[in-house]
Amino acid sequence: MNNYEQKFAKAIENTFFKKLSLGEQEFIKKKAIEFNFSHQDIKQTVDIARDLTLWDEGSIMDIFSEYELHTLREKKTILQKVKKDYEALKTKANSYKDFTPHIQSSEQKFTFKVQEKEGFGLGLCPVASEKTRCCNLLTLDAVESCGFDCSYCSIQSFYNQNTITFDKGFADKLKNLKLDKNKTYHIGTGQSSDSLMFGNREGVLDALFNFAKNNPNVILEFKTKSDNIKYFLENDVPKNIIVTWSLNTQTIIDNEEHLTASLEKRINSARKLADKDIKVGFHFHPIVEYEGYLDEYQRVYEKLLVQFHSYEVVLVSFGTLTFIKPVIKQLRGRDFKTKITQIPHIDASGKTSYPESTKIDMFKSAYEAFKPWQSGKNKVFFYMCMEPHELWQKCFGYNYFTNNDFEKAMLNAYAKKLDMEFLI
Repeated sequence: MNNYEQKFAKAIENTFFKKLSLGEQEFIKKKAIEFNFSHQDIKQTVDIARDLTLWDEGSIMDIFSEYELHTLREKKTILQKVKKDYEALKTKANSYKDFTPHIQSSEQKFTFKVQEKEGFGLGLCPVASEKTRCCNLLTLDAVESCGFDCSYCSIQSFYNQNTITFDKGFADKLKNLKLDKNKTYHIGTGQSSDSLMFGNREGVLDALFNFAKNNPNVILEFKTKSDNIKYFLENDVPKNIIVTWSLNTQTIIDNEEHLTASLEKRINSARKLADKDIKVGFHFHPIVEYEGYLDEYQRVYEKLLVQFHSYEVVLVSFGTLTFIKPVIKQLRGRDFKTKITQIPHIDASGKTSYPESTKIDMFKSAYEAFKPWQSGKNKVFFYMCMEPHELWQKCFGYNYFTNNDFEKAMLNAYAKKLDMEFLI
């Protein structure tokens, strides 16, 4: 092995070179030798090749051959052209028209594990940040890892995706949890897993319902992409429980939210619980840009306005794709296709996302669509998740000065809708 081959072998360590096709591996190595790629050139070329495969946008070989036909032989020039084409793919509006999604079996295989866990999974929202306007949500890890396979989900960065873990002592820990009786809390259960997918397995819902009954000052939110509402239909539901659905267009559900319930099933499930006088809510997070997306999301908004009354709905939230480097790396390592990372990746408070202009289009159009729910005694609480406070003014026409102000407004609105006393 000559010196450059040793350099190449070193450069591809800890990359996704082995995830590429044999043809692409041979091609990249050949070009690296031909143009004397630097260590960084090799790593960037591998990442570009891997992303093109994930996005179903052809091969790195196609881009190189296009410019070689024009006899652009200098390394610097060719790499600049390749990177320019790659960046152009990230800034254009994606199309799912000819996209072949990751195909899975209709039922994913899981390993269920019950174990004693140290400590208790009650803490601040894992994505909370002083750089964005945050509602100070508390999260309760009733279950770790999720059985759905949404391509954008960050849960896969924290847990073993195929192992679903239940805390053997969860019910006892809930009973022994000491909260201030003179304070209103908002606790969510859908951060480390889907709240309803596994139903009452290991008595999780029994424990949470008892917790809600024994702590009437807690607003307990179950967040889901499932239609598994059997337990809620068969049991008396404490009035301080709200059930919220993460909704998306059917295009995104079909191509990026694998194994989840369809849009129709999610909305129908929410309707059934609302008919039982259980308060519901809807999260549009992430709103994803693609060709015709604003019109398709608009049709979803209109469907909700037709099927629900404002007095039945506690909240509607909006958010979009944001990434940290470990999540992008994890996605590159998976054996599937996705367009979720095919975005401009503009800096967004230490993460990457869409440019502000795109976000304004997303959130302003969404908020304006729900105008009928924004006034009167039964008005719905609207908010944006993980976005800077200045974006609120541009999209909603108002903002909150601090996270505490945001939290107070949210808790007050929720308590009023649930007919609860608001305790500061």
